[in-house]
Amino acid sequence: MSELAIVGLGSGSMDSLTVGALKKLEEAERIFLRTAKHSVVKELEKKGFIFETFDSFYEKYETFEEVYENIAREVIEKAKKYQKVVYAVPGHPYVGEKTVEYILNFCDGCADISIELVPAVSSIDAILNDLKVDPVEGLKIIDALSLSEQRPDKRCHNIVLQVYDKFVASEVKLKLAEVYGDTHEVVVIKNAGMRDRKIEKVPIYEIDRLDWIDYLTSLYIPPVKGFFQEKYDIYDLLDIMKALRAEDGCPWDREQTHKTLEKYLIEESYELVDAIEKEAEDKMVEELGDVLLQVVFHSQIAAERGTFDFGEVVDRICKKMIWRHPHVFGEEKVKNSQEVLDKWEKLKWEEKKREEKELNSYTDVLRDVPRYVPALMRSFKVQEKASRVGFDWDRVEEAFSKIYEELEELKEVYKGENKEKIKEEIGDLIFAVVNVARFLDVDPEQATHQTVEKFIERFSYIEREARKKGMKLENMTLSDMDALWNEAKANNFNKKNEK
Repeated sequence: MSELAIVGLGSGSMDSLTVGALKKLEEAERIFLRTAKHSVVKELEKKGFIFETFDSFYEKYETFEEVYENIAREVIEKAKKYQKVVYAVPGHPYVGEKTVEYILNFCDGCADISIELVPAVSSIDAILNDLKVDPVEGLKIIDALSLSEQRPDKRCHNIVLQVYDKFVASEVKLKLAEVYGDTHEVVVIKNAGMRDRKIEKVPIYEIDRLDWIDYLTSLYIPPVKGFFQEKYDIYDLLDIMKALRAEDGCPWDREQTHKTLEKYLIEESYELVDAIEKEAEDKMVEELGDVLLQVVFHSQIAAERGTFDFGEVVDRICKKMIWRHPHVFGEEKVKNSQEVLDKWEKLKWEEKKREEKELNSYTDVLRDVPRYVPALMRSFKVQEKASRVGFDWDRVEEAFSKIYEELEELKEVYKGENKEKIKEEIGDLIFAVVNVARFLDVDPEQATHQTVEKFIERFSYIEREARKKGMKLENMTLSDMDALWNEAKANNFNKKNEK
């Protein structure tokens, strides 16, 4: 069996090279270095060590991932060819060393190669020592090439390794700005642990302007403290809400309950819808934030009561979305969006049966449509759910007939004094109209909003024209206003024809 020793060369000086590492190097039949670009290498040459490097691989392949994968494969081939092979890497074999990760994965289950990892002082140790940082508050280590997947954590120390050159530094700058903002200060350190180390504190936007960045460069980002920051995230919002609800927080926020906040959630939701309808995306950012605040507010109140918290809210919705999308997260296949909707309703029904034993009939499914959504929307949803079990007209003409039937019933009672009966018949008529809208695939809520907007525009025309004629609306007859209304209709008709 061949022996492969993966040796760490330490942070940059011979002092950081362990006795065990030197012993492995002395016993090796062949020595291979990932790179000769390490200050210990010259000292090894002076001591008479003979080795080969994989520096040529950096020119041979386009991406670092390709470089590391192919170095790993080559190391394994060398280990199969020779009895005692040492593969030496900068720093510690387990810290920021992608080739070691590849080697261990490729050799998992190999019976012909015995692998031993020999530790050393890592670049992390050197950076913490040079900067006099105690990582007791938490430390996150990130590969500069993996910042898209490994987001920094503002609440602890962060070290970004392998900032190889100005191009990588530029990519790191953009990613860090998304989390911290452009002006947040970071520490750039080169040759950590060496006598010629270079340390400079700069704002994030200047990271790639440093001329001395090379393969021995790393970044240190201290934890962010306090509420005044350039860039905030969801955890900051949670902390802010917790502070507002604290004993020394805001009196109004402390007084709120789930019940008192109901109207604000509804108002904020409608304001968001209004921004969407107006295609005002900048306004949408603000309104989405207001809706999110309501979610966080309710979560904080519940956390204080010990019933649930924001983490549980997120956990529940994540599980629900994965469960309801088996065609994305599972093996199921769907042909179109309608199949997605059908599957969604079926899964919702299964959830309700599993989670709520009292939901044992389809009537309960209808009752489960929230009472406090807009009435037109609720009518549409209830009719839609009832149609899924066949309770529906076959043709739209039959739905039209129901409108006439309900209109006649309203005519029979509208002159009477029974207001409840009149209200009932008006409701029946509106419900019948919604049914026709559903058959014609028209959203009754949107259609009604459109009609209201049209009414406002035509009324605005009446007011403008009356003002031009020196007339006041309150002094005009209905006939006068109706004439202007018809003008507005005609103008609108002409504009549509022009289009």
